[in-house]
Amino acid sequence: MKKLLLLGFASLMATLSFSALAYDGTNCKEPGVCWEPKPGYPEKVAGSKYDPKHDPNELNKQAQSIKEMEARNEKRWEHLSKTGKFVYDVEEIN
Repeated sequence: MKKLLLLGFASLMATLSFSALAYDGTNCKEPGVCWEPKPGYPEKVAGSKYDPKHDPNELNKQAQSIKEMEARNEKRWEHLSKTGKFVYDVEEIN
């Protein structure tokens, strides 16, 4: 019974390892660089129907919130340096 289970497990592992070496239909420029555009995909995305046309204001929201966070942290740090007490709510500092 052990031999049968061992043989079954070995054949399963061999099948899985051989399937990893199967041809996947891509033409790689170099190992790991196998991206190929679908037929009809443009060379230049900007201005095509695939262009996402992101709003610059939406893209800058995160940068703006990070600047605001750093300003709050600076106020907290100054208050901590002066008084030795940490206050989370910045509005309570002034």
